[in-house]
Amino acid sequence: MKPVFILLVLFAVTASTRVRGEDNWNQFRGPTGRGHSADKNVPEKWSAESVKWSVDLPGIGQSSPVNWGDRIFLTSAEDDGKIRHVFCIDLNSGKELWKKSIPCENPEMSHKMNSLATPSCATDGERVYAFFGPGGLHCFDLDGNAIWSKQLGDFPGSWGIAASPVLVGDQVVQNCDSSGPSRLVAFDKKTGDIVWDTVREAKPRGGWSTPILIGHEGKQELVLNGEFGVRGYDPATGKELWFCKGFNGRGAPVPDYSDGALFVINGKPGDLYSVKPGGSGDVTKTHMVWHQGRKAGRDLPSPAVVGDYMIAVAMNGIGACFDVKTGKVLWNDRLGVQGEFAASPLVANGLVYFTNVFGGDTIVIKPGPTMDIVAQNGVGAKKDEIFRSTIAPVNGKLLIRSQTRLYCVEP
Repeated sequence: MKPVFILLVLFAVTASTRVRGEDNWNQFRGPTGRGHSADKNVPEKWSAESVKWSVDLPGIGQSSPVNWGDRIFLTSAEDDGKIRHVFCIDLNSGKELWKKSIPCENPEMSHKMNSLATPSCATDGERVYAFFGPGGLHCFDLDGNAIWSKQLGDFPGSWGIAASPVLVGDQVVQNCDSSGPSRLVAFDKKTGDIVWDTVREAKPRGGWSTPILIGHEGKQELVLNGEFGVRGYDPATGKELWFCKGFNGRGAPVPDYSDGALFVINGKPGDLYSVKPGGSGDVTKTHMVWHQGRKAGRDLPSPAVVGDYMIAVAMNGIGACFDVKTGKVLWNDRLGVQGEFAASPLVANGLVYFTNVFGGDTIVIKPGPTMDIVAQNGVGAKKDEIFRSTIAPVNGKLLIRSQTRLYCVEP
């Protein structure tokens, strides 16, 4: 019986390893910050009948779900931003486990496509971090007990904020761009003490893009898109390493990174481009690999690279696929659903998931030389329900958030 038992154990371990991806989707767009999931069990198709549970959320927000184990963390706002909420929901039932409310005497202005609770939480399994612009950066334990809080300024401008905190070793890093003084700041995760504080170019119009941590040629770089282009920073010191000039501003979409190259979209209509990280100073002429004209309109969703292909979907629903080596346009066409697209995509099993703003229909695309829509899925939401949050995959389930409701999909 011993050989049979050993084989059964090996099969169980292999099957478990094959199905499981990342253990926790612990910050905006997951552990990599780029929306890529290693989970082989991410559903491709679902419907309203696949919704395990759905719950109304307090207030309004556009932060994306993050989790640690069976705990989901989200944010929202009420009373025109004078009250901000951080709350925890049970993954299995949708029950609210705790909610903490944070007052904000002078809320920032916010665009109609933004919200007053757009940055997603980040968690390391011991603490949860939430950012609300003039409402501050806050740290809680997993049971909702306050650990520390920091006020980071008033964030002037009419657009609001959207950049999420990200975890980098023992630091939590926050993009503090605004229409006034702008900074990229790292805090000690445990104490909230400032580790480094880097001034960014003045008046970049807004603070919407979230930095990502990449490994390039044996070194780590913190990469942040912005109004004027994309920049690389030393995550240990905050020193700016290099800058590549963009084409037309906004800089909201988070770049993707693959095979030694970054893929960057402006936000406003204009060329998208590929950049090799590294170098020093202005590397626009030396490190830009290619740039390609893009006439689809404004972009909020981030680009997604799968193998030899990059997918980009504009707000107006025009999708395009590019060759990652040359930037050549392989196809350019409207997706199979009308309406706006704002949420950045989920990437899993070689597929890319884009969610429609009104009603939350999700188009699943297989990147390739021709347009290949694998599925069009919905959760049974009303057509005026607004979805601008990124889908979070958690243990074979999908967490899909509208401004006012959270859906747990488990086909």
